[in-house]
Amino acid sequence: MSKTYSVKEIYYTLQGEGFHSGRPAVFCRFSGCNLWSGREEDRETAICQFCDTDFWGTDGVNGGKYTAAELTDKIYEVWPEAKEAFIVFTGGEPALQLDEELIQVLKSHHSEIAIETNGTLELPSGIDWICMSPKANTELIVQSGQELKIVYPQEGIDPLNYIEWDFEHLYIQPMDSPKQAENTAAAIEFCKNNPRFKLSLQTHKYLQIP
Repeated sequence: MSKTYSVKEIYYTLQGEGFHSGRPAVFCRFSGCNLWSGREEDRETAICQFCDTDFWGTDGVNGGKYTAAELTDKIYEVWPEAKEAFIVFTGGEPALQLDEELIQVLKSHHSEIAIETNGTLELPSGIDWICMSPKANTELIVQSGQELKIVYPQEGIDPLNYIEWDFEHLYIQPMDSPKQAENTAAAIEFCKNNPRFKLSLQTHKYLQIP
């Protein structure tokens, strides 16, 4: 029996944050995470308590269980061209499911593959763009990639501890919370004081891009 992947949702949009902000992309959100169950009743005891994403279940747009071939077909149903899709695998924690089998099928369409990961799990080979966002009180395995994106301010995380890690781009992103204005001001001040970091904003929320 072929392996299946549990997917919360698949949709075509513009990447809203980080280096690729504004770039058309297919987002494939896998179900599940290793730092929080996704259930509100578990949030207070979770390792990561500030997640702003619904990754529980498979009931989102184009959600379901797919084989590698089926998932590739579904992604190319929403991408406007026949090949070379820019695909962002996210979650939850996509490294729980993304594997070389799926990557190989996608690469047959000359896809460009990105991942947004918490960095606690080993990644398969073949990923073109690794964006790692560390969370406090975790052991980080992924210590190199293209993009380091730190949600700020985050108790237990000092961005300067990561400044020499092997990432091409360093970002500070204000934590989405009731203190949004305060967090944004703090993130701006941090970047001004530490110019190797750039500011990342969740532009899709400001512009109401789904």
